[in-house]
Amino acid sequence: MKITIVGAGAVGASCAEYIAIKDFASEVVILDIKEGFAEGKAMDLMQTASLNKFDTKIVGVSNDYSKTAGSDIVVITSGIPRKPGMTREELIGINAGIVKSVSSNLIEHSPNTIIIVVSNPMDTMTYLVHKTSGLPKHRIIGMGGALDSARFKYRLAEALEAPISDVDGMVIGGHSDLGMVPLTRMATRNSVPVSKFISEERLNQVMEDTKVGGGTLTKLLGTSAWYAPGAAVSALVQAIACDQKKMFPCSILLEGEYGLNDICIGVPVILGRNGIDSVVELDLTDAEKEHMSRSAEGVRKTNGLLAF
Repeated sequence: MKITIVGAGAVGASCAEYIAIKDFASEVVILDIKEGFAEGKAMDLMQTASLNKFDTKIVGVSNDYSKTAGSDIVVITSGIPRKPGMTREELIGINAGIVKSVSSNLIEHSPNTIIIVVSNPMDTMTYLVHKTSGLPKHRIIGMGGALDSARFKYRLAEALEAPISDVDGMVIGGHSDLGMVPLTRMATRNSVPVSKFISEERLNQVMEDTKVGGGTLTKLLGTSAWYAPGAAVSALVQAIACDQKKMFPCSILLEGEYGLNDICIGVPVILGRNGIDSVVELDLTDAEKEHMSRSAEGVRKTNGLLAF
């Protein structure tokens, strides 16, 4: 199993590290435009192999897509990260050109690959890959919902004062501060609704904290987060590579599901060896449907800024 990660920055390097440590891939290629940067990151990571007990080979290359040939899964993290005060949508002008070029080069050398998009604005970048790559819809996946759900579970565990392994919850909708739809009604602690343990007011605070999770970290760090995004990517990659049939909320192209068409937005899917095996349609309340509709409007507005 060969995995390529485009972008050797903090997110890309974290993706490579987590994938390697899980030891399910034979090779991870890190590609970056900056001369020597990916090679250095790969060498540094390989020097942890004996300490972290993995046999995955990590290779760094500078802008040579021929070295990515035959990749089963590719991850696009390249693009400029958020700075404090920036929205994900403000990145579109630069990142759209990068993602379009990168996906074209990857597919030229790995026509049967599955693409996972991380670059922001993630839903719109996923939509761009759909519109320009020619790949079937089940092989193009946006990462955002898996990350947003991890942040939701972190906030739930914090509010419950419970171990995070007790907690389950999901975020659907757009990967943006206003677009996320944390499904508080369905959140549980060991299968018991969390509403049994915390007040509605506290649960609403959890929802709001989840929505601004990325922005909170950007303000604290001075740039986008990388550990949790890297872990989210590695979970998706492993589910596909190992045909685990796991459910994750991911940004995918909808064609009637959830009453939406011609849009990439986060919904739960089953991931396996072919990418997206199926879409899971949840029975949403009227309020959740309205929230989802507003989220889709925001994504469409951002999509309208694309120039194909």
